[in-house]
Amino acid sequence: MRHFEQQLQELLQKIVLMASMVESMIAAAVRCLVERNESYAKEVYEKEREVDRLQIDVDDMAVKLTALQQPMAADVRFLFMASRIASELERIGDQAINIVQNAKHILGQPPLKPLVDLPIMAEFAQKMVRDSLTALVERDVDLAEQVLEVEQKVDAFRDQVFRELLTYMMADPGTIQRALPLILISRNLERVGDHATNIAEEVIYLVQGKDVRHGAGAK
Repeated sequence: MRHFEQQLQELLQKIVLMASMVESMIAAAVRCLVERNESYAKEVYEKEREVDRLQIDVDDMAVKLTALQQPMAADVRFLFMASRIASELERIGDQAINIVQNAKHILGQPPLKPLVDLPIMAEFAQKMVRDSLTALVERDVDLAEQVLEVEQKVDAFRDQVFRELLTYMMADPGTIQRALPLILISRNLERVGDHATNIAEEVIYLVQGKDVRHGAGAK
């Protein structure tokens, strides 16, 4: 049984490593945009391969432990949840790729406006990822519920970015090519927040056995 507990801990460590990597991918993708430096894109693409490999490792490990160890109900819940969280983290990595790809469309053009809201939005989204994993490690329901609340702030930033850029596009259609990628990046960051919210909801279910996916913060 002690060996099984060590394996569960190893599985958790893989998930935490995935989370750390996708959070750094988001940071690098946003720096690519803000600093107008395409070299950050390489870091994002390299880490994506590692994140994909870790997701496969987590899935394989969860299946094998479920099949071979005949775990108790609480451990079964964690094993199923581990695969779902790994999937959410992999999708966060995909959003970092999307941010880089959208940023590339505007790096060669003059800046449309100072980037204020998107970096703040990115910080909130990264914090949601970080806090959702801390909540998992510490089985902290209060912190998980805070993640659900922060999601509303990220959504509000997305709406604000859209309204402001729409004003630019309506005033001067020539700005559309530079505005649209920024709108898409705001949606990418919103999706990061959505995936972090899903992880936080998994944590609440793990600890309390309460499904909040169709309640507050559900997507």
